[in-house]
Amino acid sequence: MIPRTLFEHEHDAFRCTVRRFLDEECVPHHEQWEQDHRVPRSIWVRAGELGLLNATTPQAYGGLELDRRFSMIVQEEFGRAATSGLNGFNVHDIVAGYFINFASEAQKQQWLPKMAAGEVITAVAMTEPGTGSDLQAVKTRAVLDGDEYVINGSKTFISNGTNCDLIVVVAKTGNSGKGAQDISLILVEANAPGVAKSRPLRKIGLNAQDTTMLFFEDVRVPKENILGGVAGQGFYQLMKELPWERMSIAIQSLGAAHAVLESTLEYTRGRTVFGKPIFELQNTRFTLAELKAELTIGQSYVDACMLLLLRHELSSAAAAAAKMWCSELYTRVVDKCLQLHGGNGYMLEYPVARHYLDSRVNRIYGGANEIMRELVARTL
Repeated sequence: MIPRTLFEHEHDAFRCTVRRFLDEECVPHHEQWEQDHRVPRSIWVRAGELGLLNATTPQAYGGLELDRRFSMIVQEEFGRAATSGLNGFNVHDIVAGYFINFASEAQKQQWLPKMAAGEVITAVAMTEPGTGSDLQAVKTRAVLDGDEYVINGSKTFISNGTNCDLIVVVAKTGNSGKGAQDISLILVEANAPGVAKSRPLRKIGLNAQDTTMLFFEDVRVPKENILGGVAGQGFYQLMKELPWERMSIAIQSLGAAHAVLESTLEYTRGRTVFGKPIFELQNTRFTLAELKAELTIGQSYVDACMLLLLRHELSSAAAAAAKMWCSELYTRVVDKCLQLHGGNGYMLEYPVARHYLDSRVNRIYGGANEIMRELVARTL
């Protein structure tokens, strides 16, 4: 309908690489990964070889130093291929942003090249069993003891929790009672004494995505492991990366929704009822036309947001609106397309059924959509 003008030739070539990797090396194995509740580390290494991990990381630290449109392509293609097990790649990318913006030179040199190569897998330990989206209410605490911080607490819904080698832990380091000013981000190696991982969490969908709880009991790390070198900067650091995290959810939601619509078009053209293809029924055509229009509008908004992001002008409210609207559009597309499949839509051999299981969480993680509405409401 409206041609996209966001990408250039090198982006199209990169998209071909991503698509080939997914179609040849991921999609055929994704069902097994769902049974294993994780993506094998060999896939992380392969993704690193192809430049799919931390593509925006500077070349000095092992990355390709590309613009965010390359990251956008990765997220779109993950959605298209329904390879939700690879969602942990985005968490890894967000951690790279923390390093690039806030880590010391020694920390960058130590970790970023291994992260870009897929040799070190990272996680962010943010959410706790009793806090949800309220980051200022975290109870995990890091107490300074000489030259070390001692960390105690627990975290849940941790993407890459089983595979991770390095964890960015959100913890309280102060007692001012001012919420955000007491929070810090601390680097913790996953094999450190006192760190424990739960079994993979049982989820409705995203079964191939490695998700666990993490426990910290008297975990000692050097005080230099505070990101930014000064305690109390964690909330600001989190806020700096959250707009991209929310944009990535919007991007992947649209990529997946486009794929669902395409597969439904194919299905309705080939399936007959009352002697003619389902597609020829007016209800079917009107439903699909409505979804196509909504997806085109959503894509235009997301592409406009990406242009602002490239100029470092994207507001938190704009990113929140994109995450909220696109994640809800994704579930609408899936619901209506599943209905057009009839009973077959309830069978996991059809892509729409897998999307039905995987799509629901997009309205929760990255900040629940109720929080997104509040962020938008503050601009009214």
